[in-house]
Amino acid sequence: MGERSERSGYLLVVAAATLWGTTGTSQALAPTGATPPVVGALRLAVGGAVLVLIALARGGFKSNGRWPLRSTLLAAACMAAYQVFFFGGVALTGVAIGTIVGIGSCPIMGGMLGYFFRGERPGWAWLAATLLAVSGAALLASSGGEVQINLWGLLMAVGAGAAYAAFTLFSKDLLDSQPSEPALAVVFCIGALLLSPLLFTSDLHWLLKPAGALVTAHLGLVTVGLAYTLFGKGLQVVPVSTTTTLTLAEPLTAGILGITLLGERLTPSAAVGILLIFSGIVVLSLGRKKRAPSPAA
Repeated sequence: MGERSERSGYLLVVAAATLWGTTGTSQALAPTGATPPVVGALRLAVGGAVLVLIALARGGFKSNGRWPLRSTLLAAACMAAYQVFFFGGVALTGVAIGTIVGIGSCPIMGGMLGYFFRGERPGWAWLAATLLAVSGAALLASSGGEVQINLWGLLMAVGAGAAYAAFTLFSKDLLDSQPSEPALAVVFCIGALLLSPLLFTSDLHWLLKPAGALVTAHLGLVTVGLAYTLFGKGLQVVPVSTTTTLTLAEPLTAGILGITLLGERLTPSAAVGILLIFSGIVVLSLGRKKRAPSPAA
């Protein structure tokens, strides 16, 4: 039963990461004036509201014992920081380098955080899968266009990877004692409040256009509401190190959508990158089947 539950957790996390992979395509279709930081703030605001409605519909806010306030606030701060660091890093150093450093550094940091703070021992399957997937993401992200390296941009992208890995860690602590729907709803609402000043100081007229409304709805409903409902369920049974590696399905999805919907050319290096990411996820799944994690007491 435990093995079946963990396998289901893998599928839920990969499904969530696949939905996250639509974020870049959605943003590319947004009207002029939709700046990345504001899009990120709106994503948290709309998504947080959706998660609250889901939790209310399922009776998730009924008394569930003592609420871990520290983990909640830290998870929310990390989610808000991720938006700022990631979009800032991409703006300064380019999409290719910003994406690979931000997303690619996440599983490495997630593995280290899981080991030091939760006693999780990732094992050789995690190491092999992470190397394959990060290498694939690097090829996929750098397969097209000119890249511009900026030191501050690189540092912000690394900060994004660290912030998301830490968000996963604190969310895991939170989900140890609370149901996923209300827990993530509270985290996203607090994160949205932290970023709300961006919404009061920016021009939001683009939201009145049909494309702007559709993009915002997609980002909030699909990439947060649905995706994080799936992610929360999966995170309850999947270790931090495994989760952050499985989320590399995000650049895999983004690459495929870029080719099929945005007309981006599939270069040989991009094709190899997609294959490596997929191979990493398969290796991790097979490795976890043979040997379940043994958290320290």
